[in-house]
Amino acid sequence: MGIERSAYGKIFDMHPQLLTCDPYIDLYPVFDFLLNEVKIPFLDIRNAVVRCPRLLVCDIDNKMRPTFCFLKNLGFVMTNAISYQTTLLLVLSVEVTIIPKLDYLMSLRFEYDEVAKMVVRSPALLTYSVANNLMPKVEYLLNVMDRDLGELKGFPQYFSFSLEGKIKPRHRLLVKHGLTMPLPEMLKISDGEFNDRLIEMKLRLLSRR
Repeated sequence: MGIERSAYGKIFDMHPQLLTCDPYIDLYPVFDFLLNEVKIPFLDIRNAVVRCPRLLVCDIDNKMRPTFCFLKNLGFVMTNAISYQTTLLLVLSVEVTIIPKLDYLMSLRFEYDEVAKMVVRSPALLTYSVANNLMPKVEYLLNVMDRDLGELKGFPQYFSFSLEGKIKPRHRLLVKHGLTMPLPEMLKISDGEFNDRLIEMKLRLLSRR
């Protein structure tokens, strides 16, 4: 299947039961599912498995196929279809993992369709902890940054940035200099670009006085 020997260590370390499995009974059905149902191109199968070895031991009928159907209904179709980069979503439980994330986002008064668009734009949202990631970042956005939740509809990637490592430090620098930026501009650029942008904004502000 194109998986290099150098990747075996990681795969077998995570799932040693693969060493004693029957390839025809345990592995071929997984590859068949990924190739013919999920429609992952053969050349991308290697990347999918190396990124998420759990695919090889996950139950197809009771987990991956139901999750795949749910994700398609959510909007992971056509140009947003599951790819080797997002096959890790297939090993998630709909009831235990995915629905609680959707419920939390809808509790913020987003409509279901809005939440669906958010997770399709930023699939990693479905893998984050509500208590340790989503809630603290929403609270900081509302209570400290004094921002509107509507910004998250356009930039759900906000949740992918470290609260302590990037969001707080950059927000504090903006507050210190009396400046503000849209969330994408504030977070997507490198530290060097952010500092350059701060200097530009400060000079522009001074020139208006």
